[in-house]
Amino acid sequence: MKEYKEKVHEMLTTYKSEGINLLKRLVNERSVQNHEESVQAIVIEYLRSLGLQIDVWEPDINELRAHPAFVSTRETFKGSPNVVGLLRGSGGGRSLILNGHIDVVPEGDIAWWDSDPYEAVVKDGKVYGRGATDMKGGNVSMLLALKVLKELKVSLKGDVIFQSVIEEESGGAGTLSCILRGYKADGALIPEPTNMKIFPIQQGSAWFRIKVKGRSAHGGTRYEGVSAIEKAQKVLNHLNMLEKIRNEEITSPLYKNVPIPIPINVGKVSGGSWPSSVPDEVVLEGRLGIGPHESIHDAKKMVETSLLTLSEEDEWFALHPAEVSWFGAHWLPSEVEETHPLIKCLTDAYSLICKKEPTVEASPWGTDGGLLTNCAKTPAIIFGPGVTEVAHFPNEYIEIESVFQTAEIIALTMLDWCGVKE
Repeated sequence: MKEYKEKVHEMLTTYKSEGINLLKRLVNERSVQNHEESVQAIVIEYLRSLGLQIDVWEPDINELRAHPAFVSTRETFKGSPNVVGLLRGSGGGRSLILNGHIDVVPEGDIAWWDSDPYEAVVKDGKVYGRGATDMKGGNVSMLLALKVLKELKVSLKGDVIFQSVIEEESGGAGTLSCILRGYKADGALIPEPTNMKIFPIQQGSAWFRIKVKGRSAHGGTRYEGVSAIEKAQKVLNHLNMLEKIRNEEITSPLYKNVPIPIPINVGKVSGGSWPSSVPDEVVLEGRLGIGPHESIHDAKKMVETSLLTLSEEDEWFALHPAEVSWFGAHWLPSEVEETHPLIKCLTDAYSLICKKEPTVEASPWGTDGGLLTNCAKTPAIIFGPGVTEVAHFPNEYIEIESVFQTAEIIALTMLDWCGVKE
């Protein structure tokens, strides 16, 4: 690997303008849900220039619905293709999936942006625009790494499978479709924005809805009613207590810098119908963090069982229990042992390029890595340029230097992991 370090660096330096222009082109495409086709056309064009074997398809909604890990509100994926580029190895080496999602979250209120979120701006060593850090910058890192190896005419022993997938922001249907299409490997790398930290563990999550019942009455005689808002406060207190209990089970040292490894977050509260009426229903919607040590089913069951004990502190809940349901998206948790050889390859490459040891932590959020690790039996490591603090925010940006550093690290990791034919 060391003998390729300078060659890889020199070649990537010559691709600086090309890489920036590619990132700008990707950011300029508004690839929100249902609008991914035009940006995928750019990816296809680039893969074709590299001479990779290309596979393009629209995920089959019926096939996906038959899989227990599938979540989506869509009725069709027409016009939303997945793209895979395959670099065949000579044989005898370990295979690697390079997975990146091409979809982005909506831009939100334009007034909060300093410039058009879909007209990429290069300023002070950064590229600004929606999706720059989450995660088109990481996708460009992967593509540049592949270009370097092709230009160096390196013959890898193991296959490299590049995946540009849709729907990660909505639950992972794109990556699940890749798995069902047969794409699996000995390891996977996902360059989500980790600030170039290595995440072998990632949190899962599921969205919940809790209906809290009260009894309506006139506000002037509110003592004749039961306020669902007051009962909802007891539910919120209970969830806080449950969060504490659940997090006491997390013992991995990789969580030492994560204050709450698996949070229970209530993000939406609605209820009541009239200022002069006692509210008879409040609905709480939120996100349940799921640890790498548990299944989604078990985590959900723990919440449901725990809420039944509310009747022990307030008899109202004995006849009117809080009703829990699960809706929308969920993300599978994932855990790869720190001793896994792919982590060593990645760590060695990082140390060689950055001249220091990488930070290895647990991820505070979920990615498609949970699907690859659990459903494809392909251990997935999360490592990439950009920081989560600007992802999904106005004026999203990515440091250009981190995109190219990550490309160097991925290129060297591929050489080490897949092996080079003599």
